[in-house]
Amino acid sequence: MADSQPLRDIVTAQMKEAMKSGDKTRVGALRLIMAALKDREIEARGAGKIVSRADELALLTKMVKSRQESATIYAEAGRAELAAQENAEVAVINAFLPRQMSEAEVTDAAKAAIAATGAATVKDMGRVVNALKEAHPGQMDFAKASAIVKGLLTGG
Repeated sequence: MADSQPLRDIVTAQMKEAMKSGDKTRVGALRLIMAALKDREIEARGAGKIVSRADELALLTKMVKSRQESATIYAEAGRAELAAQENAEVAVINAFLPRQMSEAEVTDAAKAAIAATGAATVKDMGRVVNALKEAHPGQMDFAKASAIVKGLLTGG
């Protein structure tokens, strides 16, 4: 997926293809993505900002995480059909996200960010995590990355 092309345009094109092929699950997931992107743009416009690619990727990552949590809850409640629906949506959303970094890659990136920011204590954690968000948008779970950064800064 080209970074120069707006994500909404890419999603719109894929939605048209999915409609032509009759893939209702994919169309539904793409509509959810479109609605979320539109809401984010309206929210940003109200604040006088422009939605960046990093913001879009963060939004998609949040959507994936939410659906994964829902799928787990449905599966535990014995609602396999609802869990399958959530997992199908996750697969569609993931197609728009960059490859996720492994734990070792996140640790290496965290070490590099700590060195680049000159962080020395847990008080510097915010700077390090922000540097990771800028350098690797959508490529890692930042809650897990924060835990790794905290461990590195506390010597754990």
